[in-house]
Amino acid sequence: MKELRRLAIAIPAALLVLCLAAAWWTRGAMAHMPFLKANGGPAGTHGLVDQRPWQTIESLAPLAVSAEEQSFAHEAARLADHEVDQAFALALREATLQTRTLTGDALAVQERVAQLQDLVKEDKSKVDALTTSVKQPNGTTASSDDLDAAKAQLQLDSDELDDATELLSRASGDKRGQIQQELTARQAAMKKYDTSQSSTSGQIAVLSARRYGTLAGRISAWFDQRSRMTLIRQAKAETDSDVSTLSAKHADFEKRASAAAANINASGTSAPTDTVKDRVARMNQAHTLSQMHSIVEDQLQTQQQLSAVYGKWLAQVQLQHSIVTHLALQSLSLIAFLVLCGVLLATLGGKLLDRLRMEQRRLHTLRTIVILGIQFVTLMLVLLVVFGAPSQVPTILGLGAAGLTVVFQDFILAFFGWFILMGKNGIRVGDWVEINGVGGEVVEIGLFRTALLETGNWTDKGHPTGRRVTFINNFAISGQYFNFSTTGQWMWDEITVNIPPSIDSYKTIEAIHNTVLKQTERDAKLAEQEWQSTTRQNGLSQFKATPSVDMRPAASGVDIVVRYVIRAGDRFEMRNRLYQSVINLLHKSADTSPKANTIDQRELTKV
Repeated sequence: MKELRRLAIAIPAALLVLCLAAAWWTRGAMAHMPFLKANGGPAGTHGLVDQRPWQTIESLAPLAVSAEEQSFAHEAARLADHEVDQAFALALREATLQTRTLTGDALAVQERVAQLQDLVKEDKSKVDALTTSVKQPNGTTASSDDLDAAKAQLQLDSDELDDATELLSRASGDKRGQIQQELTARQAAMKKYDTSQSSTSGQIAVLSARRYGTLAGRISAWFDQRSRMTLIRQAKAETDSDVSTLSAKHADFEKRASAAAANINASGTSAPTDTVKDRVARMNQAHTLSQMHSIVEDQLQTQQQLSAVYGKWLAQVQLQHSIVTHLALQSLSLIAFLVLCGVLLATLGGKLLDRLRMEQRRLHTLRTIVILGIQFVTLMLVLLVVFGAPSQVPTILGLGAAGLTVVFQDFILAFFGWFILMGKNGIRVGDWVEINGVGGEVVEIGLFRTALLETGNWTDKGHPTGRRVTFINNFAISGQYFNFSTTGQWMWDEITVNIPPSIDSYKTIEAIHNTVLKQTERDAKLAEQEWQSTTRQNGLSQFKATPSVDMRPAASGVDIVVRYVIRAGDRFEMRNRLYQSVINLLHKSADTSPKANTIDQRELTKV
């Protein structure tokens, strides 16, 4: 036993340690989320343009529960979308601003691109000319074929130009093509997101929190809100980090734009020998830097607004967290109140039962039932507070009713059996009955049970045994019972007399028969009248109540069996009178016939 107890403690403890170790080992499972990556632009985006602001809100938006949270999520999504668009614009301008000197293979590829561009222009001119000639009234089939061939050649040259342009971008380090591909993929993803975005709005914070009506739901919402607050804090911290980075970047572009503007002014006054081409290049560079400065400034403002939205969202979740905490405390208070009421009721019930004057065994049983009932009701109420009412109430009620019917089928049959016992052919207190082979007098008929005072078999002694026998009333439906206290209360009884063999045996039997006929004549006539009245109503055959005397051979002589009809209540008195008459008859026969054998009184027996 001790080993089993130790094993029962050791197994859950080992499982707990393993689960804690596994939880610690997998603590970085959320590290794949974009806003949990380290700050560093492409390290968290797998591309040239940092798209973490949009990826962050895309991950957080589905977590919004209430209408207020969804509003903040939509605003954050708008700002994040705008910030990423500006990031693409800035990346394209930065790639355009960069100047590189091409050498070797890159220079050859550039020349090939220039040739292909000229070739594509020629192909387009040829296609346009053939298209115009085909539309003329005198157009021929040959010109249509030439147009198709020109279009095919244009398509081939365009594809070759695209391949050469991509090869030139890789060879020269120009990232505009890759940035444009990322922008195209983002635009397609945004269209898909806008299509799948639901337009439904949630409930306000208080209603949204109150929808958790059970303690289990409130505790689950409490932990969900804790997790959501952690994620929003991390997103806000990442946004604040981006604000710091953009602030430094904004200051750098401001310096570069100011330096470029000063360089243009200086070249206009002190360097008249500069060519027009150089001056135009410097002006374009200054303009590009000014645009990039504006883009970074817009990004900085957007990130600041996004950080503010995250702060409001976090405050809203904290408000809902406090509401759910309050509701959970209310549920815990209700559980404590129910437990306290259960304890007080159990204590009060025990004191009230102690004042009752009854047998200690019954008092102990009653106290146990009361305490268990109070504990059961308290447990059910606590479970309702914790888990709430079951959702499939009709199904659960049906299954519960079926189970209760199977478990309490005897009591259900007993309840309906009581109505049968109270009917016309039932039984009443004081009746002599036989139920499932036990005979006695009815002393109590309850809603579920019937009690008898046992008197033994009717053909036997019929004296009370002193035992009280209780039956469940289902015997009225699934069992059998006999009522000997109905109208007339007639029954067949018998006596047995043993006489030795002699020449006067037949005379003795005839004398006994006549005595029985004389003693039972009145009861036999009444019984026949009642039986004939009953059978006549039901169309049955007629019954006779004439007594019968039968002889049976025995080792000590002849057994005479006398059967007769008598009222159930008078059977003992009639039996004594018959025995007395038979004994007197036998004595008289012995006195008149000295040679006859003497009847041994001890041989008179009762069946």
